[in-house]
Amino acid sequence: MRRHARRHDYTKSAPVQVVSGGEDAPSLKITMLGAGQEVGRSCCVIEHRGKKVVCDAGLHPAYPGMGSLPFIDELDWSTVDAILITHFHVDHAAALPYVMEKVYMTHATKAIYGLTMMDTVRINDQNADAAGRLYDEADVQASWQSTIAVDYHQDIVISGGLRFTPYHAGHVLGASMFLIEIAGLKILYTGDYSREEDRHLVIAEIPPVKPDVMICESTFGVHTLPDRKDKEEQFTTLVSNIVKRGGRCLMPIPSFGNGQELALLLDEFWDQHPELQSVPVYFASGLFQRGMRVYKTYVHTMNANIRARFARRDNPFDFKYVKWLKDRRRLEEHKGPCVVMASAQFMSFGLSRELLEDWAADAKNGVIVTGYSIEGTMARTLLGEPDHIDSLKGGTIPRRLTVKEISFGAHVDYAQNSKFIQEIGAQHVVLVHGEASQMARLRAALRDTYATRGQEINIHTPKNCEPLTLTFRAERTVKAIGSLAASRPVHGAPVKGLLVSKDFSYTLLDPKDLRDFTGLSTSTIEQKMSIPIGVDWSVVRWHLEGMYGEVEEGTDEEGRPSLTVDSTVAELRWSSNTSNDMIADSALAVLLGIDASPATVKHPSAKGNGSSPSSDEFDDLRLFLEAHFGEVTAPNRTVEDGDEDELLVMDVDVDGTKARVDLISMKVESESDELRSRVEAVIEMAMTTITPLSRLFMGSELGQVKAENGG
Repeated sequence: MRRHARRHDYTKSAPVQVVSGGEDAPSLKITMLGAGQEVGRSCCVIEHRGKKVVCDAGLHPAYPGMGSLPFIDELDWSTVDAILITHFHVDHAAALPYVMEKVYMTHATKAIYGLTMMDTVRINDQNADAAGRLYDEADVQASWQSTIAVDYHQDIVISGGLRFTPYHAGHVLGASMFLIEIAGLKILYTGDYSREEDRHLVIAEIPPVKPDVMICESTFGVHTLPDRKDKEEQFTTLVSNIVKRGGRCLMPIPSFGNGQELALLLDEFWDQHPELQSVPVYFASGLFQRGMRVYKTYVHTMNANIRARFARRDNPFDFKYVKWLKDRRRLEEHKGPCVVMASAQFMSFGLSRELLEDWAADAKNGVIVTGYSIEGTMARTLLGEPDHIDSLKGGTIPRRLTVKEISFGAHVDYAQNSKFIQEIGAQHVVLVHGEASQMARLRAALRDTYATRGQEINIHTPKNCEPLTLTFRAERTVKAIGSLAASRPVHGAPVKGLLVSKDFSYTLLDPKDLRDFTGLSTSTIEQKMSIPIGVDWSVVRWHLEGMYGEVEEGTDEEGRPSLTVDSTVAELRWSSNTSNDMIADSALAVLLGIDASPATVKHPSAKGNGSSPSSDEFDDLRLFLEAHFGEVTAPNRTVEDGDEDELLVMDVDVDGTKARVDLISMKVESESDELRSRVEAVIEMAMTTITPLSRLFMGSELGQVKAENGG
C-alpha cells in the first residue's frame, strides 16, 4: 500500500531534558506522536539503549483522512523493535494498517480489532470521497495476520535487553497496560485504564514490580466522577423519564466497551420494572452483535461475577429485553417510545448521527452521552446544548431534544488516578491522553498532594513531537550464581569468578559452571614453537636466568617438559593466554639471540660446542675504531685458564691514552672521560651501520649498544 507524507500542523518546540544522573548515564527518550496534550491518535515512542518501542497507533476521530494519523513521518518505522497495542479503540489502534510493523496485543484485543477495523473500512467505502481513505480491507487483513497475540502476565522477550509483560487495565475487554523493561529500566505504559470494577470487567492491576517511569492517561484531569451506584441510578432514571414522556432515547456508544456494560445494566433494569417492558430497547449495530461471540469466548478474562454466572450456565450476554435492531425500518414502523444504543460513539457519522438528525427537533426525545467526548466531534458540540446542529445533508436542524452526560467511559477520575500513581510509586510520571488544560490542572493537583506529604514527584506533560529526555543514574548489579552463590559471602570480602554480560545484565560465576548456566564452554589453546639452536640446555638456562632471574624446569598437564633442547632444536610449549603469550614471546627472543650473542662464547659449557660468534662483526668494528683513533689491538678469541678477562677485548691507544672495549658487554673503560665518550660514540655509530636489521629484533647483545652504554 502506498504511504504518503503528511503536512504537520504543529510548532516544534525545544526538546525537554531532565537530568538526574552523570554525563555518561544512559538516557530514556519519550516522544509523543499523538495524544500529547490532546485526546486522540495515541502514539508514544520509547527509546533507550538502542531499543525502540511504540505504544499504540491510533487515529484522531475529529480529523478526516491523513489529518487523523499520528505524526508518523517523525519516525523511521523500520527501526522499531515492537509496537504494543493496549486496546482496540479507534484512537489507540486504527492507524496500525498504515504502519504495520512488529505488533503485539492480547488475544481478545486481536479478535475485536479484526472486527472493528473491517467495519471501519466498510463505512469508509460507502463514502463517495475516497481521497481520505487510508487503507483497504487487504491492508487490514495483512495487519491482523502479522499481529502477535499474547496473554496477561506473559513475559515476552523481544530481543537482547528488551521485554514486556501485559497486565489487566480494565477499560474494555482485552485492554492491557504494559510493563516494559529495556536494559533494566522499567516503564509502565497504562493506556486507558479503569480502577472501578463494573458489571463484567476486572479493575486495572498494580504490577508487582515498581517501574522507574509511568506513562499515564489523564483523560478526566481533576474531575471526580460520581459513585458507580449513584451513576447507574441517575442513568436509569434519565432513560425511564424520556420513555415515560413518550420520547425516544438515543445513546451513542462504541460497538465494544461500555455498550456491553450499558446493555447489561438496561436488561437488568427492565427486568426489575415491568411497567417498562413494553418499551423496546435496541442495540443498532451489527458489529455489536458479531462481537458478542468474542465476549462469550473470553469470559475467563472478566470479573468473578460474570465467571460465576457462566459456571451456573447463566449467560449474562443472552439479553432478555435488549434486542438487536437488524433493520432500521422497524424504528420507522414503531411510533412509540424506545431506547436505541447506536454507533458511532462521537456521532460524527453512522446511525447515531442519522437518528440524532431525525429526532433532534422533538423535545420529548433525549440524548444521553455515556462516554468521553473528544474535542471537535458532534458529541462534544451537543454537550454545549446549541440551538441548531449541522446536518450531514447540508443546512442546520433545530435542536430541541434534551442532552445529558453520564460517563460510563471506564476511565479513571482524579481520585482513582492520583491514588494509582501513588501506589505505583514511579520516579517519573508522564501524563498523556488528556487535553492541555485538564493535564495542567492534574499536574498541579498531584504536585500539591505530594507537597503536603513532604514528598517530591517529577511530572511531565510533553507536547506532540516534543521529545522528553530523562537521564538516570547508571547502576550495574552483578548477580552471583552457581557454586559462587552456594554460601553467603562475607561483607567486604572479594569474590572471584567469571563475569558474563548478556542483554545488559551481568552475572558472576565459577568457570566450571559456565556450561550449565550459559550454554557456553571454555577451551585451551596449546602453542608450540621449534627454534634451531647450537648450544646445550645449560647455556640456554644460563641465558634464561639472566632474563628472568629464576627458571623452574616444569611439565605440562600431560607430563611433557615445557622446554626441550636437543643438539639442534629448542622446542617451547605453553598454554595460550595474555600473560603466557607475553612471557613466551620474550623467551623466544632470548632463544633466537643465543647463538649470535658473544656472551655465549664466555660460558664454560659453550667451549667445544662448535659455536662461535662471527668474526666479521669484530673486524668491521675494529676498522671503524682504527679509522678514528689509529692503533687498535685485535680481540683475543681464545685465552689460557685464568686469563678470561682478556677474552674478546680490544685496546684503543691514542698518544699513550688507552681505552679498553669489552666486546661481550660492549662497555668502554678508560681513565680519560673524553676518550671514553668518543669511543662509545664511534661504537654506537658502527653497530648501527654494520648490524643486520634482523639482529636488532632478536635480543642480540650486539644490538643493544646504546642501552648497554647508558645512551
